[in-house]
Amino acid sequence: MANDYYKVLGVARGATDDEIRKAYKRIARENHPDLHPDDKAAAERFKEATEAYEVLGDAEKRKQYDQFGSAWKHAGRPAGRFAAVGSQAAASRAAAGRST
Repeated sequence: MANDYYKVLGVARGATDDEIRKAYKRIARENHPDLHPDDKAAAERFKEATEAYEVLGDAEKRKQYDQFGSAWKHAGRPAGRFAAVGSQAAASRAAAGRST
């Protein structure tokens, strides 16, 4: 999702956990698919709010989101397609007692 999670919930970046929870509950209540079964826009707002709350409602995920923005899911992972291959080779050399 490309939207800013704070904007989705309508809270400031420095919002407390309680403010985030209340904002999510309000949006979820207003847009719940069970209450608006034929409203695709409401269903989409509900999904966006739920995704935003899953991140901002979790302290560790929120910290990563604040640091890395929309790339937060990839934080701490090696970059590139072959990054794991290189690290596996280095681990194999280390286990065998060899260096590069």
